[in-house]
Amino acid sequence: MGYNGVARIERIIEDPTIEKMYIAIIEPGSFVPFEVFVPFRTETGFLESRLVTPSGNPSGIRQSSVRTMSDRDFFRILARGFSTEDGILPRVDAPSDDRTMRGVREDVEPFESEFARERVEQTLNRSVRDRAFRKCVVEAYEHTCPVTSLKLINGGGRAEVVAAHIRPVASNGSDSPRNGIALSGTVHWMFDRGLISLSNELEVLVSRQVNNPDQIWEIVNRSRKANAPANASLRPHPMFLEWHRENVFKN
Repeated sequence: MGYNGVARIERIIEDPTIEKMYIAIIEPGSFVPFEVFVPFRTETGFLESRLVTPSGNPSGIRQSSVRTMSDRDFFRILARGFSTEDGILPRVDAPSDDRTMRGVREDVEPFESEFARERVEQTLNRSVRDRAFRKCVVEAYEHTCPVTSLKLINGGGRAEVVAAHIRPVASNGSDSPRNGIALSGTVHWMFDRGLISLSNELEVLVSRQVNNPDQIWEIVNRSRKANAPANASLRPHPMFLEWHRENVFKN
């Protein structure tokens, strides 16, 4: 037994099939899976202090399947749920003139937790959600930009593509993988500024405000369509694509 991820609880209801039992209803779209399974008990003991009685003996885990948790325990489990290396994930703080190409060596800096800086009242740490979102989206597209088919990996093993929100979080966009797409740096820049967009069928759309559209078509797939992820359930949702066309794309 252990922890597979974290989520917000929308409400708790009585179990209609078992007397004196309850069911926790998860807020839709709030679940973030851990990169690493976290067991209840480690080499130093239980991660939740409430699972140990004052005498030091383990308490009944099954009898306390729904329970509160201290902030200290919560962040301790959260930190263990994510690996300490970014691996294939691109840097989110890279300077704009940093050109990442295959074969270029880049030292991998350890992932430093920002948990201590966050308010303990915050149910889910934003940096953790961003990290999980990037990992899911980049892997869904096999570390390749679907608009250009470019797959660039540097000497440190990091992918050049970034995980872009189709509808930004600042505009009430969700962290659902279907609101994400892996894009190469230049494509990401154009997508965020509305110079390009995608139809519901993933056809590439170029804004009339682009001064030289031929240059864009030179780097876009010959089909003029973005490649869909192999897993159809991770394909960009039409709702988010429509939002981008209506609110960002400069048609």
